[in-house]
Parts: sequence; C-alpha cells; structure tokens
Amino acid sequence: MVKKKQQRDESLDQPCRAADVGGGRIAIVDIGSNTVRLVVYESPMRLPAPIFNEKIQCELGRGLSVSGRLNPDGVKLALTGMKRFVRLAKAMGAAGLDIVATAAVREAEDGPEFVARIEALVGRPVQVLSGDEEVETSAIGLLSGVPDADGVLGDMGGGSLDLMELHDGQMGARGTLPLGHLRLWEDAGGSAINAFAIVAERLDELPWLENMEGRTFYAIGGAWRNAARVFIEQMGYPLHIVDNFQVGLLDALSLTHLISGAGKRTLAAVPGVSRKRMETLPSAAVCLHELLKRGRPERVVFSGFGLREGQLLKSLPEAMRSQDPLISGCFSLAERTGRFSVGGGELMDWLTPLFDDETMAENRLRLAACLLSDIAWTEHPDYRADHAFYRVLRLPFAGLTHPERAFLAAVIFVRYGGNPDTMIVAPARSLLDEGALVRAEQLGLALRLALMLSASAPGILDTTELKLKKQKLELILPEGGATFSSETVERRLRNLARSLALEGKIK
Repeated sequence: MVKKKQQRDESLDQPCRAADVGGGRIAIVDIGSNTVRLVVYESPMRLPAPIFNEKIQCELGRGLSVSGRLNPDGVKLALTGMKRFVRLAKAMGAAGLDIVATAAVREAEDGPEFVARIEALVGRPVQVLSGDEEVETSAIGLLSGVPDADGVLGDMGGGSLDLMELHDGQMGARGTLPLGHLRLWEDAGGSAINAFAIVAERLDELPWLENMEGRTFYAIGGAWRNAARVFIEQMGYPLHIVDNFQVGLLDALSLTHLISGAGKRTLAAVPGVSRKRMETLPSAAVCLHELLKRGRPERVVFSGFGLREGQLLKSLPEAMRSQDPLISGCFSLAERTGRFSVGGGELMDWLTPLFDDETMAENRLRLAACLLSDIAWTEHPDYRADHAFYRVLRLPFAGLTHPERAFLAAVIFVRYGGNPDTMIVAPARSLLDEGALVRAEQLGLALRLALMLSASAPGILDTTELKLKKQKLELILPEGGATFSSETVERRLRNLARSLALEGKIK
C-alpha cells in the first residue's frame, strides 16, 4: 500500500537536468556496416528524444566477406558524410560528440586506415568497439527502458549479430556472430534456403542460447525494427510503435517465415519499411526465425533503444543514469510546455486518498499522469482532448509498455473532457483490461477536478483535501471555502464520485 508522502520517491518529482551536472546537447555518430548515422540529443533529462537524426546508406560492409576490405564507394560516402555530420553537430551546439564504429570497421583490413582518415578529417577520435563492447553498450540502451529484462538480447547490424543473456537486468554470457543482415544475404547468395543453413550452423557456436526457453528474446537493430513494422501491419495491431511491441513465439515464427520468402514488391506495400532495407530484410527474418526455433522463448519484444542510446547513457553522470526514464521525460516535458502548473508531487499527494491501495507500478503511472496533466493547454479547446490523447500515446520515452501508453493516453483524454467510449480511444481500449479502463477514467476525472479547483496554480490544493467516508467522497475546503467552490467544481466532484460509486459532497 502506498501511503501519502511516505513510499513515493519524491526525488522523481524533480529529476536533475544536464545543466545541473554540466551537460548539454550530445551528438553520437554510429559508423555501422550498413549505415552511418548522426543523432543529436537534447539533454535536460535522463534519456532524451533526439532533436536530429540522419543516416547515410554507405554499406561499408558490402563485399567484406570476399575482399576483406571496406566497400570503396561506401568509404567515399562515409568520409563526405562525416564532414557534414561534424559540422552539423557543432552548429547545433553539441557539447559532446562521440564517434563509434562497429563490425565492418573492426574486421576490415583497411579499417585502421579508414579510422585514421576520419580522425584527420574531423579532428575527433573514433572508438572502434569490440564485439563485447558493442553488445554491452546495446544492453545498456535496452536496460534503460526494461531494467529487469530477463532472457536474451540480440542486436542485428549489417555485419554482425551480437547476443547476450540477461538475468533480471544483469548481463551474462555473450557472443558475436558474422550474421549481420547485409553479410548474411551476400554469403547466402540471396537465397533464403542457404541463409537458413548458414544461420543454423553459426548458432551452434553459442549453446547457451537454449537458456532463453520460456523467457523473452529482445530484438534490437534497424533490420528487426523493420520486421516489427511488417508484424504490426500483418497483425492489424492498433499501435504503430515499435519500441516495446511484443509478439508470442508462434506468431513470430509464422511471420518471420512469411517475410523470409517475401519479395520486394510485397515488402514495399508495408508502411514504414525502409526501401533500402527491403533487399536484406528476408535475411534478417531468417536469422530471427532460427534464433526463435533454437531458443523457444515465450515472446519477442522489439526495442527502439540500443547501441546509440547506450553510448549516450555512458556519457551521462550517474545521477542522471539512475533516474526513471519515463518520469524524467515527463518532468522535462511538463517543465517545457506547462503554464504555472501545479506540481506533480502536489497533485500526487492530493489524489492519494483515492488510490491508497495501488501497486508501485500503478503509483509510477499516476505520477506520470500528474506530470502530463497540463500538456495541451495551448491547443484549441475543442481539440484539446484529441491532441492530448495522441501526444501521450506516442511519447518518445523509454520505460513504457504499450498497455502503459494506452493507460496514460486514456487518463489524459478524460482529464481534458474526452468520452472514454468514443472511437478515438478504441486503440487504447483494445490494449487494456476492464480494471485498467475503469482506473484510467477515475484518475482522469480526479485530475479534471483538481486542476479546475486549483486553476492549475500551485499552493491551492494543499489547503484542501479529499476524503473517503463510508459511501461518500468529501471535498474538504478551508475556512471561508465558498471562494474555492463553483458550479463547475461541484459538477466535476459529482462525476468523480459517480465513477467511484460514491456520493460527492463539499464540506
């Protein structure tokens, strides 16, 4: 049971910002076997959304298995792109710039020469990650949003497949195999049959993969994110967000088998699938299919966070790394978009009498909802509920399952006067059970009352109190409390009380 002002971690109300610990914008360049990508992050919070993201399809690893050298055309593209990327990062005021390279650069004969050319060109060091460093960095990115991950992580790039066993968030056995989607498709000569044989032979090198049986396989990397988009389309899934999208073993085996034999024309019809990945997407599906057959996990969870996010987290102080990414993100968003809004902690404490039997997971979501409760005040009044619903449903933060996204979106929709039975909420309703839907409506109505009573200004709620007394919900006002009450406040109290099967009363 969560008691008022006791078990809640009040430090989450005001997460430290980059300015508090000497940080600022951070740029990361990821030189992969298939793409070279620049991501620039605004860093007022623990795992910020990127403010800029651009990639160049260099295919540095194309032909590497045969020649042992980087693709010459890709090298030219990469060098030209690096000059642009570094210039952009400086123009955006990035205080830090990390350049990391992975499998193709690590394995190529001319990898050291390529690194030296980049360093001379841009005046910044390049960190060439070993296989272990690469998978550890990806694991940090995954664990930022799934801190208790248990099963096996797989990060598929263009040149390698990095794997690691996870035990309730702790890193275990790991290995790197030459099964990147670009390399595998080349080694198999574009044949899915050959690809299946190659993958099966390579997986024999890591017998511990059988330890994922009945657990979870966490799929990371652009190729598998594209596969997830195909899954979402084929399943008619209601939420088109890859991060934390999950699918059961049998469905995953069926869909990967389907993709492994699909042609470009079929894949081109799927929204969101990168055209440049269509050629090698079947090989990514082959690899995932064989992994699942070998390990027999209960489910596959796709992550939108991996190596770049892990690299970002490694550059942040421990004070920021230890924060909850959802709460940190919601606090930062509220700080940037709120008015003179009542604080999340003040709302939490005022509402606690209604929810004193909640779990810690429910308490965390209630705090997030309180922080997001003033998110749409700048929108047109007729559309605030709709805009708020979609904005919350699509939050670019880690640490959110799809049902949790749906719950928060439904809460804020009701907070802005939306009817939870309307069609706009249908995608959210399909992800929630009846109990969660009821709780979302109750929390939304409670926020609606609190923010009308206080006019979203701080310091007013603390002078009032909600009490549950027998079959009544009482709103206790201070001496001379008539100045706090109004017809609208009374109506919102009645609506909240009705949702709780109680009688509302102002005292």
